[in-house]
Amino acid sequence: MDTKLLIIIASGDREKVLTALMYAKNTIKYGWIEDVRVVFFGPSENLLVGDTDVTASAAELAKVGQPLACNFLSAREGISEQIESLGITVDYVGSMISDYIKDGYAPMVW
Repeated sequence: MDTKLLIIIASGDREKVLTALMYAKNTIKYGWIEDVRVVFFGPSENLLVGDTDVTASAAELAKVGQPLACNFLSAREGISEQIESLGITVDYVGSMISDYIKDGYAPMVW
């Protein structure tokens, strides 16, 4: 059985988001879990563009993984292009999150 993890970074708390980013990057980089997906959702998206440490860490994650961010929320805030400039794909993620869970990804929410 493959190990699959869905990391959902939704918090608006800077320290939680930085911890989640560190864990996500290292889990992918060092292969701690075979299949890892990362989704930014909600308040974390504002931190992606509003906090320089979060921005830098997210850009590093994008170099080793393929994170997603919620288009509905980022478009509402007018930050979709800024998020995409970090190498993060912006898309409608609601159904994607549900599909990942149906496909056996264990959700880890930060």
